[in-house]
Amino acid sequence: MTTGTKSLLFGVHQFIWHPITVWIAWIWLFRKLPTFRETVCIIVHDWGYLGKAQMDDEEGIQHPEFGAVIAGKLFGSEYYDLCLLHSRHYADRVSREPSPLCWADKLSIIFEPWWLYLPRAWVSGELFEYRANSAKTGEISILASHRNWYRHSQNVLKNIGLKKLSDVIYSTQNI
Repeated sequence: MTTGTKSLLFGVHQFIWHPITVWIAWIWLFRKLPTFRETVCIIVHDWGYLGKAQMDDEEGIQHPEFGAVIAGKLFGSEYYDLCLLHSRHYADRVSREPSPLCWADKLSIIFEPWWLYLPRAWVSGELFEYRANSAKTGEISILASHRNWYRHSQNVLKNIGLKKLSDVIYSTQNI
């Protein structure tokens, strides 16, 4: 079974739990409930990991396309883009701004305790890929404990989400 499939079945992107944390993060970030269409996008946005050998290789980076096709067929181009551009890497590749779903997705990690996240990441195999990527970029040593790596990742993603929150607050005050 591929890492992407394991991620959706019982890993970091588990098809029930991950959308719940993203939905909570959406409410926390945007101070409103997602619409029905946005909720469907929250549910399907990572389904493209199905069958992917790795999460962050060339094939894994294309994972937003599958959920985007579903959202686009159901609700049109606005929701196609909401799913497609939830990945910062994908948005960079196509020279577009990430969608609001990107920020809720990144921030969702703060609603997940280490004791729930790390076992799923370990069993699915994602933990080792993510840790290797963090070490390769010099973010955190490969010798750091899993908990320290997780705390570091939470802080990085939380800061990205909080910056977006400040952008949201600033833009609504200037309307």
